Amino acid sequence: MIRTEIKMKDLPPTERPRERLLKCGAESLSDTELLAVILGTGTKGMNVLTVCRHVFQTMPLKKLSKSTASELMKIPGIGQSKACQIISVFELSRRLETYTEKPKRKINGPEDIYKYIYPKIREEKQEKFMILCLDTKNQIISDMTIFVGGLDFSIVQPREIFKSALLESAASIILIHTHPSGDPTPSCEDIIITNRVIESGKLLGVHVWDHLIIGDGCYVSLKEKEYV
Repeated sequence: MIRTEIKMKDLPPTERPRERLLKCGAESLSDTELLAVILGTGTKGMNVLTVCRHVFQTMPLKKLSKSTASELMKIPGIGQSKACQIISVFELSRRLETYTEKPKRKINGPEDIYKYIYPKIREEKQEKFMILCLDTKNQIISDMTIFVGGLDFSIVQPREIFKSALLESAASIILIHTHPSGDPTPSCEDIIITNRVIESGKLLGVHVWDHLIIGDGCYVSLKEKEYV
């Protein structure tokens, strides 16, 4: 007969690994408890702590870190899914040992903007409005799409643009949008919305660096052409 253990949710909070981690930090947990947080659930007849005890009774931590899925699945309570979870967490830890952060791409002028963004949008058939978020050194933090489709400039509201920029803690932003016709010549509406966003940015302390309109293998910088 399979013995059914008490479920984790029925244990006092002081005995639940996840609650203890949140209260006291990960360093306060044993190896068994940390693995229990990773696996999350037990199996039929065994709660997750019991499953993890079986794991460490079977092999030490170092051997566990190098085990294959087939080796792990011989341990009671470890199926394919849990074996994959264990392998994945150790692989991430190995990658962290050799991790180096990639340098951020710096923007010095309109051509840099175009070279960065054009490969991402050249296949687009619909009009798209995007922003690049930059840090204080004009390095790209992120790029994000604000609107897609037939662009009615009445819906391009500065609040939507700056909401994203503020979440990224951007020092400045670059506006970008595509002209599917292939002609990047700015319209009156392009210039109007750009100036509206620039003025809003001044109030929020976020500088609007430029507005690039992308056509078919070409672009126009509103700043370079002194439209803004």
